[in-house]
Amino acid sequence: MQKIASTRTSFVVPEGKAGQRLDHFLVSQLPETSRARVQQLIAQEKVLLNGQPAKASYKLRGQEKIEIVGEVERPPLRATPEEIPLEIIYEDDDLAVINKPAGMMVHAGAGSTEDARNRGTLVNALLHRFGSLSGVGGELRPGIVHRLDKETSGLIIVAKNDAAHRKLAAEFSGRKVKKTYVALVHGSPKNERCTISTPISRDVVRRTRMTTRRSGGREAITHYEVQQRIDSAFGKFTLLKVKIETGRTHQIRVHLASIGHPVVGDRLYGAPGESRPKSGAGVSLPRNFLHSAKLQFTHPSSHEPLSFSSPIPEQLADFLRLLDSNRSPKKQL
Repeated sequence: MQKIASTRTSFVVPEGKAGQRLDHFLVSQLPETSRARVQQLIAQEKVLLNGQPAKASYKLRGQEKIEIVGEVERPPLRATPEEIPLEIIYEDDDLAVINKPAGMMVHAGAGSTEDARNRGTLVNALLHRFGSLSGVGGELRPGIVHRLDKETSGLIIVAKNDAAHRKLAAEFSGRKVKKTYVALVHGSPKNERCTISTPISRDVVRRTRMTTRRSGGREAITHYEVQQRIDSAFGKFTLLKVKIETGRTHQIRVHLASIGHPVVGDRLYGAPGESRPKSGAGVSLPRNFLHSAKLQFTHPSSHEPLSFSSPIPEQLADFLRLLDSNRSPKKQL
């Protein structure tokens, strides 16, 4: 069985939390633990309330002692080879650079099971194509040195052996890998160039989101430069070149949303589902307009500098052309 550790062992419920459900209280107290994980802890009687197992729906009275006495136990989940086409940009004995399409998860989540949620992942495709990959990331994430969000397309590096994986991981942690993205955002940012350095943490209310509004988050640094401003019949949009020094979950998306300019198509962070003109049909994008366009790093064995580029997919290019062909007429002075 796979054991998943809890993050705290015991604490006392404040009087002000009286009336709150046990599971809701625990989620608020364990910001790095998902609601599903908390409910698993309770269901497996790993959470004791005044020394006794309790139900998730138990209404707190205040001053109870809560103890987390064990770890969630789950059957091991392993990635399985799956015949899925891959666009391989570069390959040698140590690594491969893949152009990942939007809509493909890099790997199944820790909460997934052997069903549709663990199908169609990049890892599954890689195992079918290469047979074996580095094992540093575990059986669920073989070869995965860094990640891209499901609806983000573009370049991603994969390690074929443990030595290459460790050296590449050290490059990432040392901020030596240069990562450049292309993003289209709603609105028109005030500055032509800007650095966003607000720390990022998990949203305690909506667990699938990250946020810049909580204290104690992890350092995150994002630089953007305006490439094109588009004033269209569907609204104002801005094409950005984005470089990141850190690799926090949803970093570019949450940072751009935090300054009022969410990535087009990114409903999780406030982008509208459809952009409508004053009259006529609206336009929408079924994915995020975010693409990993360039990667620069040092080869783990030869130590030679490597650089790879990927143009934006045709779907995104078509969306840009649509906006460009529907520009608002300039006002006469």
